[in-house]
Amino acid sequence: MASALDALAAAWSRALLWGALLSQLGYCTGNSELPTAVNITWSSINFKTILQWQPKPTNYVYTVAISGINSNWEKVCIYTKETECDVSDKMKNVKDTYTAHIVSEMLTRTDNFEEPPYAISPKFTPYNQTTIGRPKIQTFEQTDSTLKVAIEDPLTPYVFPNKTFKSIRDIFENDLEYTLYYWKDGSTGKKEATTKSNRFEIRIDKGKNYCFEVRATVLSRMENHEDQKSMMKCTNHHREILDEYGIEVFIIIAAAAIVILLTIIVLSVTLCKCKKTKTAKEKETMPLNDD
Repeated sequence: MASALDALAAAWSRALLWGALLSQLGYCTGNSELPTAVNITWSSINFKTILQWQPKPTNYVYTVAISGINSNWEKVCIYTKETECDVSDKMKNVKDTYTAHIVSEMLTRTDNFEEPPYAISPKFTPYNQTTIGRPKIQTFEQTDSTLKVAIEDPLTPYVFPNKTFKSIRDIFENDLEYTLYYWKDGSTGKKEATTKSNRFEIRIDKGKNYCFEVRATVLSRMENHEDQKSMMKCTNHHREILDEYGIEVFIIIAAAAIVILLTIIVLSVTLCKCKKTKTAKEKETMPLNDD
């Protein structure tokens, strides 16, 4: 009985050894020879998230598998020869933290049951890491000493049941804040104002033109504050003439007016003298009347 058990154990050991050797041989000659992705990065603006990597494939393809901490693995961009993949649709739970596997696979399918090689992406949490894109200044108005600015929230790729797109405010809600940077036209000194709504109403100097731009901020973020500013806008409020042209122009105009006035006076006096002289000469040359 003991000898039979010894023989069985020896056979099992040889089987394990051969299995290990075959596995190593298959690993050396199979899919593991395929290059795996490198330089894996996430690019995300307003929750439109693109996974990017290198190198460009030649005789093989990529498949991306993505999973969150609270979600199952899903495949996307299957058998692609591209080196980027839009994964926004698989990251609708924006507060979840996701990881992607970029799998390298042969173009032709084989009966090799070995798991293909893959590279693992850095972790990504859309709520904390997506960049807030450039807000749009919808309208602005300057009335006397008040500047009013209305902001349009950037849209995301996510939709409501009625198929309308969600804005960043629909996702961030009270965690979203706008900052208005404004300054007098021609000045470099900037002031700031903040709001949790989409509208600003600030006090400014009456009769002055102002330039301004807007940036969105997610208040809960400790990092990733490099969000995009809006296009710069400037008011074109009616200026008082003194503000428009400066006192130097008024001095020049006044001097010119004085010169013109003096010229008119001199010409008037000269013409008057000439007229008197002519009249006197005419009287001298007139013949005396006969009695």
